[in-house]
Amino acid sequence: MRFVIVTGMSGAGKATALKTLEDAGFFCVDNLPIQLIKRFAEIAYDEQIQVDEVAISVDIRSGRALSQLNTCLAEIKECGWPYEILFVDCSDETLVKRYKETRRTHPLSVKDGRIIDGIKKERELIGFIREEADYIIDTSNLLVREFKAELDKIFIQDMEYSNFIITIMSFGFKYGIPRDSDMVQDVRFLPNPYYDEDLRPLTGNDKEIQKYVMDCKEASVFLEKILDIIFFLVPNYIREGKNQLVISIGCTGGKHRSVTIANAIYERLQKSQYTVRIHHRDITKDAIVKKL
Repeated sequence: MRFVIVTGMSGAGKATALKTLEDAGFFCVDNLPIQLIKRFAEIAYDEQIQVDEVAISVDIRSGRALSQLNTCLAEIKECGWPYEILFVDCSDETLVKRYKETRRTHPLSVKDGRIIDGIKKERELIGFIREEADYIIDTSNLLVREFKAELDKIFIQDMEYSNFIITIMSFGFKYGIPRDSDMVQDVRFLPNPYYDEDLRPLTGNDKEIQKYVMDCKEASVFLEKILDIIFFLVPNYIREGKNQLVISIGCTGGKHRSVTIANAIYERLQKSQYTVRIHHRDITKDAIVKKL
């Protein structure tokens, strides 16, 4: 029997998570009142019911009753009924953007109030749940398919999951430094394939560019040093409660050198215990600008 409690920030992806679990065969209930959770767990764990996988959604819509959740979960634990908590999180900046794009109002924003005020208030009210979560997925930099893939790993494939997500992002300095960067590394010291007319149309995803860049001995040295820094920093970030790290690798246009190095870092980190994502922000912008 698997009993999953889905919670988190409004707009972060709870509905997607619950729908994904439902498609995977979970019996799902959205916005179950806090007062009914224990009774629901009792029914779910009844051997005669024969339900193997259950998921419920609990969030800020519970209102004042949300403060009773800890007591409710403690009672469930005393009964010997195991449960797991999935907390879906997202950065304030991304949440504001999502609300503006959908023209929705945050449930805690007063009439004509600012979205960010509602988000901050919500974080204060549900912070205690995040501290108890078994899984924390930050969807700030995840595509929907990537988010679903993470859920599949945890609840379908039953793989070991780390709540810490590392995003490797390549970018071009001429298009600006990514605002959500935690660490920025400049690789413009490496030889630039742009000045070779045969290589110019290619990107760091092509083997010819990768060979050109990595044949430079400084590239290999840089790669080892940046990996040493990452493996040193991540455990310390985790101890401080951080759940994601965005490492931005930049070159002039974000097409050749930065993409090559970002790919190399991503490949090495995939062998680690952490969840790793890669994003090439500016890889196609050079072609778009030229067309204009």
